[in-house]
Amino acid sequence: SFAYFTIKDRLPQILTRVIDTLHRHKNEFFEEHGEKGVEAEKRAISFLSKLRNELQTDKPVTPLEDELPDAALWNQYLDYQRNLANGSGELSWFQSPWLFVECYMYRRIHAALAQNPPIENFDVFKEGKAQNFFESQEAVIALCTYFQELLKNIKDLDEKQLQEELFKLLQVSLWGNKCDLSFSAGEVSSQKSSLLQSLENLLPYIVVNDMEKIWSLFVNTKKRNTEKSNVRVDIVLDNAGFELVSDFVLADFLLSSKLADEIHFHGKSIPWYVSDTTKHDFNWTVKQLQSANHMWMSRCGINWEGNLKKGVWVYHDHMFWTLPHDFSSMAGVAPDLYADLQKSNLLFFKGDLNYRKLTGDRKWEYTVPFHQALNKFHPAPLCSLRTLKSDIQVGLKPGQGEEIQASEPEWMVNGKYGVVQIDAAL
Repeated sequence: SFAYFTIKDRLPQILTRVIDTLHRHKNEFFEEHGEKGVEAEKRAISFLSKLRNELQTDKPVTPLEDELPDAALWNQYLDYQRNLANGSGELSWFQSPWLFVECYMYRRIHAALAQNPPIENFDVFKEGKAQNFFESQEAVIALCTYFQELLKNIKDLDEKQLQEELFKLLQVSLWGNKCDLSFSAGEVSSQKSSLLQSLENLLPYIVVNDMEKIWSLFVNTKKRNTEKSNVRVDIVLDNAGFELVSDFVLADFLLSSKLADEIHFHGKSIPWYVSDTTKHDFNWTVKQLQSANHMWMSRCGINWEGNLKKGVWVYHDHMFWTLPHDFSSMAGVAPDLYADLQKSNLLFFKGDLNYRKLTGDRKWEYTVPFHQALNKFHPAPLCSLRTLKSDIQVGLKPGQGEEIQASEPEWMVNGKYGVVQIDAAL
């Protein structure tokens, strides 16, 4: 399966890049922290080299030995997986659930730095994320320009036109998810051209398209809601770079069109899956746009900074998003997060990892309903915006998956197909 190639090829490549990144920053660590910085870098590299060797030689997956706040939860989960492992009790890298070992690797990368002050806050993936942003410059400019032009007459749009614009920006946010650095093992995969021009051609590749249902949900929520209560939309983020900008534009559109009153973003509390958005990436992106020497880019950045100051945009991170659990266990493991999400009128889950965690990363039949695969996870109406990069997909029509498979065997993993898939009682 695709899992095997991920563990065999992609994950060791990612570890090699991380080690290389630390090597390259040796002088910087020395300038900032003197000998202590260099010593810390050596320790982190030796920790990561050992990790890479464990992975490549299928060694047992060992409990975490650090004192970080989530270590106990990880080790409990490790025990749980051990008990599942046909009573043998040993978990190794190639004999364990893919989702678990992949998350475990990123958690160990985090430990390599977190345990080695003074470089404990160094994000080994930061450069790649910044590079993705700068190399997607043209696409960012095109999107910001389009959006600022749209804002000029958003008040005059009738319902049909508003719906069309929503569908456009949902698709931009969906296809923005193509640029994923963990998927390309850190090879740069930026969005070079404007997505807006290609939406028409990409439409046939959306294998589940619930955009009409999303529109109905917004319209009905507006009708039901009196003046008193705010319409809240949550976006569980995926990648930094171009994708994050596309999420910002969608969020701003929802506010500007009065479809929503407040947007809550959820990012990762530690560097994760190479290109996932952390609080630093979130704030950095707004600042980059603000200070851009392009009128519409900086206008976007200034407005978005304003949204954060006014509190109509709120950024959250929670330890749960970087645990190995799928989302059906959120209510038990992170009841505070679950209770917060219950306040939402619509939750958008961006990207492939979120989809795997929504569906328990199981080898479902294509036609299993999305609602069933969610395994009782339903804090609020929710929608997955995801391009397919792992061999799991539910909610298809009978024969649909087989038909695509026949003409394109790699369709589930090549990032060419997408879903806008909702689970909501309308």
